[in-house]
Amino acid sequence: VKGGKRFGFAALVVDGDQKGRVGFGKGKAKEVPEAVRKATEQAKRSLIRVPLRDGRTLHHDIEGRHGAGKVVMRTAVAGTGIIAGGPMRAVFEMLGLQDVVAKSIGSQNPYNMIRATIDGLKQEASPRQVAQRRGKKVADILPRAEAASDAA
Repeated sequence: VKGGKRFGFAALVVDGDQKGRVGFGKGKAKEVPEAVRKATEQAKRSLIRVPLRDGRTLHHDIEGRHGAGKVVMRTAVAGTGIIAGGPMRAVFEMLGLQDVVAKSIGSQNPYNMIRATIDGLKQEASPRQVAQRRGKKVADILPRAEAASDAA
């Protein structure tokens, strides 16, 4: 309108069950509650399942990309906490990750950061999934404890 008084609001929402499922959505509307409602609905529809090690961290290091945004996510020992910036922290909290180290490289745009994070999390594979894909047992995939002690 003349004078520029008509506002529009965009909401970016991350939703999850804190047990290995996470999704994100975006909504636009003339009012904030309506934008948040639309975004939440979309987030609930886009949930993905991510396998977690001991229900607290990732199984392996991951790199996710979207556009110019790149994120690096690394496993962490118990007690590390979530070391991640801005939008990535919200994704990890909703996913139920307790120990992870992450770095965003490239884009600072929250939409692209979240998309890159979700892209990386989709690549996460548990030892069980890898064993099934290769037609082996889980014990064959994981490094043996005695082999690691012999090397030391």
